[in-house]
Amino acid sequence: MSPEHQSLAAASGATPATVVAELLPLLADVLKVRTEQLDPGLTFRSAGVGSVAATQFVSAVNARYGTGLDPTSLFVHPTLPAFAGHVARATGAPVTPATPATQEILGFLRGCLAGILGCEPTALDPATPFNLLGVDSIRGAKFVAAVNDAYGMDEPAVTLLDRPGLAAMAAHVARVATADTPPATDDRTADGELGALLDAVRADRISVDEALTRLPHRA
Repeated sequence: MSPEHQSLAAASGATPATVVAELLPLLADVLKVRTEQLDPGLTFRSAGVGSVAATQFVSAVNARYGTGLDPTSLFVHPTLPAFAGHVARATGAPVTPATPATQEILGFLRGCLAGILGCEPTALDPATPFNLLGVDSIRGAKFVAAVNDAYGMDEPAVTLLDRPGLAAMAAHVARVATADTPPATDDRTADGELGALLDAVRADRISVDEALTRLPHRA
């Protein structure tokens, strides 16, 4: 990236939140729609981005940030928030969650999904699509059921198709959840119960289905 583009990225504060705001009009221009018509949480495919539009959009992004991204990166980072994180990393800017609320939700989602997949939360990249994390239809349904239970939502399992990564799902939950915070964050007792459930699942002492029925609830 040239010094001129480095200065531009630094001046604009090229974190995912600001990059999303900057990418929206670029994508709207390619798709010939108004910016407000675009839902950042949808996949590019759901937004109507085909191969030609993908090439045009990534070319505009490369021109804007002085990057050399390939159009195929939209398949690996299939939503605006995920792609914005990719762009931010390419510009050398720090990558942080958009808001404290989203960061809090993301932490809860990572822990929840880690329990279902039997891995550590830190092993899950928020920008990686769910299918690449090993989430199949059954695990996806269990994950969405747990998220619905925790946040008082009623999302169908197919919501993961349009919000295909933890970061995108966290942003979606932040927009629509009826609960202000995840049940395990501010309640120490509930936090301990959730940790014990995750440990029990990893040790094969109980099944994922049984653990889901025991998830702690906020009063």
